[in-house]
Amino acid sequence: MHLHFETAEFEQRQKAVCRSMVEANLDGLIIFRQESMYYLTGYDTEGFVMFQAMYMGADGRMALLTRSADRLQSQITSTLQDIRIWVDQEGADPVVDLKKMLADYGCAGKRLGVEYHAYGLTGQRAMAVNSGLEGFCELVDASDLVRIVRLVKSPAELEYVRKAGQIADASWEVANTKSLPGAFIGDIYGEMMHVMLSLDGDPSASRWPMGAGETSMLVRYHTGKGTIAERDQVQHEFASSYRHYHAAAMSVVVTGEPDPRQQSMFAACADALEACKECLRPGATVGEVYDVHKSRLSSAGYAHASLNACGYSMGITYPPSWMDWPMLWTGNPDVIEENMVFFMHMILLDDRTGLTMSLGETAIVTSGNCEPVCHAPQNLVVN
Repeated sequence: MHLHFETAEFEQRQKAVCRSMVEANLDGLIIFRQESMYYLTGYDTEGFVMFQAMYMGADGRMALLTRSADRLQSQITSTLQDIRIWVDQEGADPVVDLKKMLADYGCAGKRLGVEYHAYGLTGQRAMAVNSGLEGFCELVDASDLVRIVRLVKSPAELEYVRKAGQIADASWEVANTKSLPGAFIGDIYGEMMHVMLSLDGDPSASRWPMGAGETSMLVRYHTGKGTIAERDQVQHEFASSYRHYHAAAMSVVVTGEPDPRQQSMFAACADALEACKECLRPGATVGEVYDVHKSRLSSAGYAHASLNACGYSMGITYPPSWMDWPMLWTGNPDVIEENMVFFMHMILLDDRTGLTMSLGETAIVTSGNCEPVCHAPQNLVVN
């Protein structure tokens, strides 16, 4: 088997999820999130874009329902033993096969949790699951059950997070040195990706927001790369991935003579990031980290240019997004614990001036100061 963790670690994770099921009064869980499947068994695929489901009972028994294209994929990359195939054909109804699999595991009349919050479980498929299992068993939303167990990382997981951070720093060096007047953004993107893959990293779970000029104000990926001007601002937000564990990073490069306001914006972002890192400790809430961010940027005069969230948890993620929950926004009561991992981004998008600035790092929560795994520039990068 092509596993990236010891089987004993998978067994520990499975036991933790079983305990959570018992606490939630669930007899089993129907798993649709690829992150959960990878976390629990090592199963590694992008086949979740089609109908695919894994059953895990509160007794620890597991089975996978997938397509023929993933038969060998699931055998080679996971600890799963019971792998079933629904047949691709016109009129196929994989929920019928799911119901049969659940029946084989004695789920009739039982209370089962469902991971409804899964990118592969579209609205249409969720309705089909609900309809197909109506009267057979009780279904309840358990979208967060495995996610919550995943939040606190093991020592082996943290090593992968650190490796992702090292890869991010190597890619950051490319971004900071290659963002020059006349450079094509696509070339920089390609060189950063080359570095990541050459270090045995993986493509990140989402595409990177990178842009110059007006598109530097965009913090979502957009098509059309563009060329850097003599006096410009270049937005870099990217994430490296190692064994699907992500480390995200963010900063802006300025070309030509910087506007004094850009220096001021950088100083505000740097101050806010340091304050958030100081707040990122066990016992604090996720919402408190955001409030520190908002307070510092507001004090610097940039409340109008700041966002309503300043980061999120990081870990295993599959396309289309590297963002994981919880989100860093005001009022979030989730309590931070040691060995959680968060990306904190300080973003200023000032439509009054047309200027942007950002600074962001991924860090591990420790018993004391947090441990950044990638490292933002200490000064504004000017090329």
